[in-house]
Amino acid sequence: MTTLSAQLPENHTLSVVEKIGYSLGDLAANLIFQTLVTFLAFFYTDVYGLAPATAAGIMAVGGIFGACFTPVMGIIADRTRTRWGKFRPWLLWTSVPFGAVALLAFSTPDFSPNGKVIYAVITYVLLLIVYAANNLPYSALSGVLTGSMAERNSLSSYRFVAVMFAQFVIQVLLLPLVLILGGGDKAVGFHNTMMLFSIVGTLFFLIAFFTTKERVLPVVETRSSVGQDISDLVKNVPWIIMLIVTILVFVTLALKGGSYIYYFKNYVSEPDLANFLQSIGFNGFIDGLNHVLASVGLSEFKWPKDAATSGFSLFNACGIIMMIVGIGFSKGLADKFGKRNVFGFTLFLATIFVFVFYFFPADNIGIMFISQLLHGFFYGITIPLLWAMIADVADFSEWKNGRRATAIIFSAMILGLKAGLTIGGSLVVGLLAMYGYDASLGTQTAPTVHGILLSVSVYASIPFFAAAGFMYFYKIDKTLEAQIESDLAARRKAAGH
Repeated sequence: MTTLSAQLPENHTLSVVEKIGYSLGDLAANLIFQTLVTFLAFFYTDVYGLAPATAAGIMAVGGIFGACFTPVMGIIADRTRTRWGKFRPWLLWTSVPFGAVALLAFSTPDFSPNGKVIYAVITYVLLLIVYAANNLPYSALSGVLTGSMAERNSLSSYRFVAVMFAQFVIQVLLLPLVLILGGGDKAVGFHNTMMLFSIVGTLFFLIAFFTTKERVLPVVETRSSVGQDISDLVKNVPWIIMLIVTILVFVTLALKGGSYIYYFKNYVSEPDLANFLQSIGFNGFIDGLNHVLASVGLSEFKWPKDAATSGFSLFNACGIIMMIVGIGFSKGLADKFGKRNVFGFTLFLATIFVFVFYFFPADNIGIMFISQLLHGFFYGITIPLLWAMIADVADFSEWKNGRRATAIIFSAMILGLKAGLTIGGSLVVGLLAMYGYDASLGTQTAPTVHGILLSVSVYASIPFFAAAGFMYFYKIDKTLEAQIESDLAARRKAAGH
C-alpha cells in the first residue's frame, strides 16, 4: 500500500484545449458507433443481403459476447499502470485497430450465404471488443481529469457537442457520402466511407491522447482483488440504477434510430414529403448549392434524389441541431437543480415527443418535424448528464468504500450501452421479421407498415419512460454531490501532508 501525494488540486480547471482534445475522442468513436446504431440493420438487410431474422440473430449473439467482455475490460483498465496513467494509453493502443475492424465490419466480401453470416458475426464481435477496449478507458478518463463535478459537467457538454457533430455526419451526410464515394454502388460506398472515418478517427484518438492528463489519484493506491471490486459494485445502488437506465436509454436510441429509415421509406407519404421539402425551400437550397459548386468547377453535391431518403436525412439534421441547443442548457440547469432531477424530468418530456408519433397521419409531415425538434431539444439536455452521473458514481464508490475503481464503474455505461444497442438493434430487425418485412418488395404490406409505425413510437417510448422513472431511486442529488466532492477533496488534501 503506497500513499500518494496530491500534486494537483482536485478541482483542477480544465483548459479549452484539453476539453476539445478529449472531445475529439468521442467524435472519432461516434463516427463508428452512430453508424452501428443507425445503419447496421439497414446495411445487413439491404446492402449485404442478409435476411432480417438472420441479422437479428447476428446482432444479438455478437452483442451478448461484446457485453460480457465489457466488465473484463473494466478490470483490465483499472489495473493498467503506465507512465501515461491507467486510461490514456488505451486511446493510443486501440486507435489503429478500431479503424481497421470498423472497415472490415462494413465490407461486403462475396462469400456464400453461410460465409456471409460467419463473416458478419466475427467482424461484429471484434468491433464490439475493440470498441470496449477503446471507449471504456476513454469514458473512465473523464473521471480522473479533474475532481470538480462542475468541471465534469462542462467537459460533458464539450464532448457531447462533438458527439452531436458525429451524429449529424452519420444521420444526415452518410448516405450522400455513400453515393459520392461509391459511385452509386452502396456496398462500395459504405466501404470507402468507413475507410475515411477510420483515418479521421485514428488521428482524433491520437490528439485526445496527447492533449489530456490524468490527475485524480485515490488517497491510497491498493491492488484490490477482482472479487472485492465486484463486491463493491453489487452493493453500489447508484451504479445498479445507472446500469439499468443506460440499458433502457440505448434500447430506445437503437430502436428508433434504426427504424426511422424504414419509417420514411414505407410509412411517410412520399408525395406529401416531396411537397414539404419543396415548400420549405430545401430542394431549392440543394439546387443552389450545386449551382455554386458547378460555377467554380467543382462536382455537384450528390444528395439523394428520392424524397424518403432526403426527408430522413433532414429529419435527423433537425433533431441533432436541437440536441446541440439542448446541450447548451444542460450545465446551467444541472448546476442549479442537480443532474438527477434535470435528467429525469427532461427525459420524460423527450419521451412524450417520441410516443406521439403513433398518432401522426402519413401525410402530416410538418407535425412530424415539429415533434422531432422538441424531442431533440429535451433529449439534448440529458445527453451530457448521463455520462457525468457515471463519474459521480465513481466518486460515490470511493467516498463510501475508500477505494477507487473508475474503469469498472464506467463499465456500467459501456455494458449498458452494448446491452441496449444489442437489444434495440435486434428489436429493429426482429420486429421487421415479425411483421413480415421483405426488402425485395417495392411496397410493404399494411401489417408491416403498422409494425414500423409502432417501432418508432410506442415501442421506442417504453424504455425511455422506464428510465425516467428509475431516476426516482437514484439518490445522488445536488446536496449529496456537494458533500461527496467536499469530503473527497478533504481526504486527498490530508493525504498530501
